[in-house]
Amino acid sequence: MAYRRRLLDSLLDELLAELPAILLVGPRASGKTTTALQRAQSLIRLDVPGEAAAFRADPDAVLRGMTEPVLLDEWQAVPETFPAVKRAVDAAARPGRFILTGSAYGDLEGVTAAGTGRIVRLRLLGMTVREQLGRVAAEPLIDRLARGAEIAVPGERLDLRDYLDLALRSGFPEALDIGGAAARQRWLEGYVDQIITRDPTGTVGARNPALLLRYLEAYALHSAGIVEAKSIYEAAGIDKRTATSYENVLENVFVVESLPAWRTNRLKRLAQAPKRYVLDAGLMAAILRVDMAAILRDDKLLGRVVDTFVASQLRGEIEVCATRPRLYHLRDTDGRREADIVAELSGERVLGFEVKASSSVTSADARHLAWMRDELGDRFVGGVVFHTGPHAFPLGDRITALPISAIWAAQ
Repeated sequence: MAYRRRLLDSLLDELLAELPAILLVGPRASGKTTTALQRAQSLIRLDVPGEAAAFRADPDAVLRGMTEPVLLDEWQAVPETFPAVKRAVDAAARPGRFILTGSAYGDLEGVTAAGTGRIVRLRLLGMTVREQLGRVAAEPLIDRLARGAEIAVPGERLDLRDYLDLALRSGFPEALDIGGAAARQRWLEGYVDQIITRDPTGTVGARNPALLLRYLEAYALHSAGIVEAKSIYEAAGIDKRTATSYENVLENVFVVESLPAWRTNRLKRLAQAPKRYVLDAGLMAAILRVDMAAILRDDKLLGRVVDTFVASQLRGEIEVCATRPRLYHLRDTDGRREADIVAELSGERVLGFEVKASSSVTSADARHLAWMRDELGDRFVGGVVFHTGPHAFPLGDRITALPISAIWAAQ
């Protein structure tokens, strides 16, 4: 099968031309190895016991005999990888020597500290719809909004069912290659089973798979929600310490992620709780064992799935955004005003985003963004209300209603 280009490809090539070592991290089966193999000349699979044992025996000697760039796949299986690469880079810091891939951050064990200043980290998450459509050369939406560009109305006219279909397909390349929805669902459920039945990083220690599954289900039910940790672990029937351990490992293997609350001295009485997400909407549905029909029967779940999907599309472009944004959420302490996603640009400039699982949008749906605009003044670059209808139209000064598909529209 032909290689499908990723948003990260051009950036990865640019960095390898300048830097000695790149660490590519992301979920299992997100395509890290396939992407890295497009530019590697040698490969060591550290999750293969025989190759791992040989590398552990004398990593410095092994690396000296390899044709570069060398791909060290699943580095976290052999934590000695980082010190060995560090020593090699210290000896000769020429560009394009090493690519490391891993399906865990490794930060819980502190082993990545050895690469500080020598190994640059990039995240490769699931495939965005833009990547699935082969539109990787298009400028990211956040960059277009930041420079005030006119946003093209997508040629395709999608409705709510179309968006749910895209969300439930997930962003895992292997799942996307499965034609049937039932078989794809089985693949995703198998992925969930792997998460709960074995520890991919060796950091959790003894655990109860049934309890972890209950915690993951409670987390998925609250995806795209601003909820205290206590609400999740009490719903799962576990204690705070166990929940902290489970959340850490699920973040470490790119299953979940907390979006921090945005803070500014221009706005008072802002909530500090994070907004929690399952990183992939298809995986979220697999965790909960729900299909499109079940989601359409539950308006609260529908809103969470669509928000989770939109967040994944924006998150997938962050690494290649020229504006280098950071993503947050915003909510005041009494819950009267909020923005689903806030993208902070340089100079404390911000973009605000609301997500509506509806094709009918009015100025009332933009009231929180209008409040942000009025309070922040020139720091508010623009706001978008994403919706499931086909049209783009203004909702006030610097605020626009856009179809969700504008994120990946051809330019």
